[in-house]
Amino acid sequence: MNSSNRKTFFMFLLAFLVAFFIVSLVGVLRSSFTSSGAPEIPAAQAVPSLSNAPGLTPTSFSDLVERVKPAVVNISTSKTFKGRGGFGTPFGGSPFGDDFFDRFFGDMPRRDFKQRSLGSGFIISNDGYIFTNNHVVEQADKIRVKISDGKEYDAKVIGTDANTDIALIKIKPDNSLPVADIGDSDVVKVGEWVVAIGNPFGLDATVTAGIVSAKGRVIGAGPYDNFIQTDASINPGNSGGPLFNMEGKVIGINTAIVAQGQGIGFAIPINMAKNILTDLKSKGKVTRGWLGISVQDITDDIAQNLNHKNKNGALVSDVFKGDPADRAGIKIGDIIIEINGKPVKDTHELLLMIAALKVGQKMNVKAIRDGKEMTFHVVVAERKDNVTMAMERSGLGHFGIAAQEITPEMAKQLGIARDGVMVTDVQAGSPADEVGIQPRDIIVQVNRVKISSMKDYVREITKAAQKKSVTLFIKRGRSGYSVTIRID
Repeated sequence: MNSSNRKTFFMFLLAFLVAFFIVSLVGVLRSSFTSSGAPEIPAAQAVPSLSNAPGLTPTSFSDLVERVKPAVVNISTSKTFKGRGGFGTPFGGSPFGDDFFDRFFGDMPRRDFKQRSLGSGFIISNDGYIFTNNHVVEQADKIRVKISDGKEYDAKVIGTDANTDIALIKIKPDNSLPVADIGDSDVVKVGEWVVAIGNPFGLDATVTAGIVSAKGRVIGAGPYDNFIQTDASINPGNSGGPLFNMEGKVIGINTAIVAQGQGIGFAIPINMAKNILTDLKSKGKVTRGWLGISVQDITDDIAQNLNHKNKNGALVSDVFKGDPADRAGIKIGDIIIEINGKPVKDTHELLLMIAALKVGQKMNVKAIRDGKEMTFHVVVAERKDNVTMAMERSGLGHFGIAAQEITPEMAKQLGIARDGVMVTDVQAGSPADEVGIQPRDIIVQVNRVKISSMKDYVREITKAAQKKSVTLFIKRGRSGYSVTIRID
């Protein structure tokens, strides 16, 4: 064997031995794993499960839902309204005003229309009292309630409060009913888990879950806005249904959504419903407190001019003669900072605090006048007649419309511009009600004058009231309409 062949042979032998060694080693390792199994990670090194950690996503809502769902009901209603045939708008009239057709086509006949709607509610007593939204049952000719076992009952309205959008209805059940456990909305925390149960689009007992996104939201739905915002999915038909916490207690009444948004729903705090339950049961309506003042928020300029250290409190802009505040000595320019020892943040908070007071109740009002703190003793009056008078004196309430400034927060929350003013209330049976104006409509023009603020609105609507006629351009959602209102 020559030198070249010998070298090739040894290289081949070396390669063979290396390959044999590797194959043998693999065989040994494979045998080891087969006999003893895969190596175990020590318990101390195991990754902990996050699903059961406190405050994080629950592994299941099923036990909670099974426990609370029987108290949730399906509500269907029907109502009759009159309208003109042939043409129409969401306002119930023509987009050109009724006088347009009267002039060119004569009096067009009005006919009856049936409107059917669906909503939700929850049982608060075993004998058949049920909480729902006022807008679910408002002006309904017939109300039908279906409970969890499939039985259906006719319901009657016991009491309603349009200002908070809360209604109390009653059925006469065959047997004792399951009752929802009522919680405390004051202790609800942003970020905690909640469950909504209702009947969106007629789909019985639909369950959705989410978290509390915010508290104390003002969305222009009414004068007592104080909503819990949640990202639990809410759709038409959920209105009036309960919002549960993880203890299975009702902490809110699902009420509104932002149509152009996702995961933005609003619920009335259940404490607001609890506070008016007695009135709804006994009187069918709600009696609220009244001081007889107009107030406004404190801007930076106002705070500087009045040498007020911060923007907390509410500035008294008017005091109505003979009303409780006037009798107690409160004057224009006073800054109210406390009610019965509770600090006042702004005008909205002050309104909620006063409204919750009982008629005849004695209260202490702390205010700042010329840099000095003063305390006034006020006896609370009833809001009913006085508020109408106040609205007339301030230039609000003409034609049956109450409106408010669109705040930056409201504009951002609702995805709207700040031009115009938002309708907060429409007096039942008023000229505005007859043409179909609704809360949350945006008034952007009064008699073709652009409205940029409440100051603009008050000025122009007061002029129009003197002439007993006004043409308003109103935005509702993405649509705009012009309506003409006349006072006979």
